[in-house]
Amino acid sequence: MTTGNNSSNNSTNNSNGSSVTAAEQAAENAGFLGSGWSFPPTFNAGDFQLNMTQQNNNINQSIKQILLTPRGERMMTPGFGSILHSFVFRTFTTALQSEITDAVKVALRDNEPRIKVDSVLVSVENDESTLLSVIVTYTIVQTNSRHNHVYPFALTEANQLSLNDGGL
Repeated sequence: MTTGNNSSNNSTNNSNGSSVTAAEQAAENAGFLGSGWSFPPTFNAGDFQLNMTQQNNNINQSIKQILLTPRGERMMTPGFGSILHSFVFRTFTTALQSEITDAVKVALRDNEPRIKVDSVLVSVENDESTLLSVIVTYTIVQTNSRHNHVYPFALTEANQLSLNDGGL
């Protein structure tokens, strides 16, 4: 027997009759691929519940967070993140292209166990070689399905990029 649910706690009954919140239900449905907070955290306008991401969207947001976060920035998990920020202001060469490729592979290998990186392609997106696209092709380990994630990376300050160049 469950107690009365009011609309403020946004709970439902699951298959065994116990009361669960929307977030708990989303986590149960997500399985191995997981679920988590959307980033940046956003809330539903009607019920003020935290928006969650699930499965492939959760993996894509995780990849983005890993690549955006400088390694060592999080005190409690100093190995989390990547070293991509160290490549800003460097001239684009084949050596830099190789370093970025390796840095992305290492960061995702160390921080995202749900995927296996198949390839990383770094390409120039504008004439000045200041905006790069990092295209990560990966396989989700549990489902053996292939996906791509495109990460825009600027070699100069973001305020110097125009919107026509696909700036951040």
